[in-house]
Amino acid sequence: MPTVSYSWIESDRLMTAGEANVRPYLSSVMDWKDYQEQAASFFCALGLDAETDVTIQGARTKHDVDVLVKSHHAGFDVTWIIECKYWKSKISKLHVLALREIVNDTGADRGILFAEGGFQSGAIEAATLTNIQVTSLADVEHSASNAINSMRLRDLFDRLMWCKEEYWEIPKSMRIESGLRTDVNTGYSGDWTIKAGDNLMLKGFRGEYPIIPDEIHRIISKEIIGQEIPNRIENLNELLAFVNPLVENLENKINACKTKFGL
Repeated sequence: MPTVSYSWIESDRLMTAGEANVRPYLSSVMDWKDYQEQAASFFCALGLDAETDVTIQGARTKHDVDVLVKSHHAGFDVTWIIECKYWKSKISKLHVLALREIVNDTGADRGILFAEGGFQSGAIEAATLTNIQVTSLADVEHSASNAINSMRLRDLFDRLMWCKEEYWEIPKSMRIESGLRTDVNTGYSGDWTIKAGDNLMLKGFRGEYPIIPDEIHRIISKEIIGQEIPNRIENLNELLAFVNPLVENLENKINACKTKFGL
């Protein structure tokens, strides 16, 4: 299937080459395609990489996906698979399960199912407490910042949990030599960094804004976690601004350690 990339044009809307000025005149036959392209444009406008009509290889088979969204953090690729259903009828549970299968087979981080006609109750239940989100493009455009930033926070938390697992797999002597911790009570500590990030993000998941640093944060200095802890975190954007470099710095230190010792 052809791959369509996006770039900015003078109208400040993301469009494919030759598409300018045709959107108002698209026939009903092409509405589904237009919907798919709008979805890709939405993610590109948020600073993410998005391509339409992409074929990706899974562990068992190839999959054709409507929109493939990627972002990059400290050498890590975060991948979302987007399916677009521009239908009048509600989406059934089977379509959610099909997307879950694609996400699992390809190892993607998240799947998002856009549908303007709504979802059957079974579809919503099938997506609950999974890495599949069901919504509409209209809804997500209306609440774009919170919706996307909430997914980014969940991805950051997953990355922090990876750091936690990798950190404790590295022998203490190697952690000390590579600067992931010290053998005294001063200096950078990956353990305290994980604890601080974990605590703050869990409060963010619960919507406990403003987040006021508690005792565990007050005893952690800039020297120990690599950056100064704010006295108050007002909202999700401020939380992301703090924890993103916190996690990236820890990832870089862990990767450098593993490279140095051939782990």
